Amino acid sequence: MKQQWGIVTLLVLILCLPVKGAGAYGFHFEDSAGKTHTLSGYKGKWVLVNFWATWCPPCLKEIPDLSRLSQERSDVVIIGIAMEYDNTKDVMQFVKKMAISYPIILGDKAAAAQIGDDISMLPSTYLFDPDGKPAARKIGLITRAEIETFIDAR
Repeated sequence: MKQQWGIVTLLVLILCLPVKGAGAYGFHFEDSAGKTHTLSGYKGKWVLVNFWATWCPPCLKEIPDLSRLSQERSDVVIIGIAMEYDNTKDVMQFVKKMAISYPIILGDKAAAAQIGDDISMLPSTYLFDPDGKPAARKIGLITRAEIETFIDAR
């Protein structure tokens, strides 16, 4: 029963929220290491874009799940977009301290616009299917279990 409740909650929280759509199904980000990330560059994989901030407790709670997911599933790419930060150095020290294993983009409203949405709450997570089409979004804390349940049901 508990598992059914989790699936129902997932469907309500993720699937009922419309995905506006990454422009024409695309984005172009450069991470803190200088590597370029495009949605089309990850064709054939699920792509999860997570907007977060260092001061956001739910964001911090989901980072370990996202890091493990990034390391353990080759069919999922995670891109973190740090929002509302005072300086780059603090964000990068935080990334190192938290041992974040996925690329981090130093984001702003322009980064959010590439996803096709106005990020009004953090964390905000967007999931694109292996064809690069918007599949789901969730505003608020997301868990690895929710992500994998959604992906594995497809």
